[in-house]
Amino acid sequence: MIGSTLYTCYAGAREAIPEDCPTPHGNSVVTTTYVDANLFHDVISGRSVTGILHLLNMTPVDWYSKLQTTIETATFGSEYVAACTATEQIHDLRLTLCYLGVPLDGPSFMFGDNESVVNMASVPHSKLHKRHNALSCHCTREDIAAGVTHFHHIVGTTNPADILSKHWGHSSIWETLRPLLFWRGDPKATPTP
Repeated sequence: MIGSTLYTCYAGAREAIPEDCPTPHGNSVVTTTYVDANLFHDVISGRSVTGILHLLNMTPVDWYSKLQTTIETATFGSEYVAACTATEQIHDLRLTLCYLGVPLDGPSFMFGDNESVVNMASVPHSKLHKRHNALSCHCTREDIAAGVTHFHHIVGTTNPADILSKHWGHSSIWETLRPLLFWRGDPKATPTP
């Protein structure tokens, strides 16, 4: 995949790290992000909702659940808008960690449950058929080409961001929520996903 970016508009893409960041010290951090969207969440406005969960070394540190600013007519569009929002938040999180002097352990891992969006974002020469999703597409693709983010598909029933994008009863989400709240082990020794 990285080699295929040589002949695309993403050739030479890299993460912009400011020069005035302090020298990183201490234990390195692995950032993981889960993203999901729920099409037509609000029946009055027709807007979808984006759910994003950020973890540092398997510890939840930030979550986001908000109606999207655009009205999408297909799941693909709402999931791509959510992926773009997650990508922008990953930039902010990585920049904050850099300015705090926290060493980052490689790229950020992003997981989503829409396989079409993951494939479309991960293959830089794939053709986008929906013109109105182009900016979300380029935002996400450029990060992947730069090696800032690795975007992977996971099954929807195991996606913890699903909790943030839909209405649930406690019994429906407990098995997904419990490992996040009561994770056991040493987060410094956590293998990358």
